[in-house]
Amino acid sequence: MILEAALLTIGKERRVEFERAMAEARPLIAATPGFRGMELRPCLEDAGRYLLLVRWDRLEDHTEGFRGSDRYAGWKQRLHHFYDPFPVVEHFAEPVVAAPDPASP
Repeated sequence: MILEAALLTIGKERRVEFERAMAEARPLIAATPGFRGMELRPCLEDAGRYLLLVRWDRLEDHTEGFRGSDRYAGWKQRLHHFYDPFPVVEHFAEPVVAAPDPASP
């Protein structure tokens, strides 16, 4: 599994509008083969920042499958105007060190 990560910075006053747009855009990315899930987490220290995490089977599922699809144009239209600055998107391999969640059974 590949983990895509992007730190998104938007205007604090646009949070509600951004979250709504992300919810509307979610089905566009979710329809991509190889998509395994996503999370959008608000930052506790800065109300204008979010962490976007997307899980993919393979790097190419994101870089070629989603970004090469017609759905990506809809994603960009709904979301890219919120970002200031435009985020760096990076992809990460399986963990080299991990610990189980102590709350998990």
